Amino acid sequence: MSTLPVYTWRLAPDGLATRRQLRAAGLRPGGQDVVAQVERPRYRRGPLVAFLYRIELALPVRPMTPAKAAALAKANTARRTCPECRRDAGYVIPSSLGMCVPCAYPEEQCAA
Repeated sequence: MSTLPVYTWRLAPDGLATRRQLRAAGLRPGGQDVVAQVERPRYRRGPLVAFLYRIELALPVRPMTPAKAAALAKANTARRTCPECRRDAGYVIPSSLGMCVPCAYPEEQCAA
């Protein structure tokens, strides 16, 4: 088992990129193995680690198809629909509440 080369933050050689850097360039790793890693030190915790891939082996990002766009829109609509009142909340329903904020915290009725 071989170990990966480790580079310090901002000192990785040219020709290597993180997954986010590849995505910003319109590329994806395309099944290639990780070739190195970059570590950014942090105080009182372990370092942040980012894996590096070869840019020349990266493939272009697959285009969004109409079916994928429709499925994504449907999933986002489901995340915004309150299961209690069945209305579009206008935001993603928090998983901690499981319903929209007005349903989770109804106004208290005055017993005057």
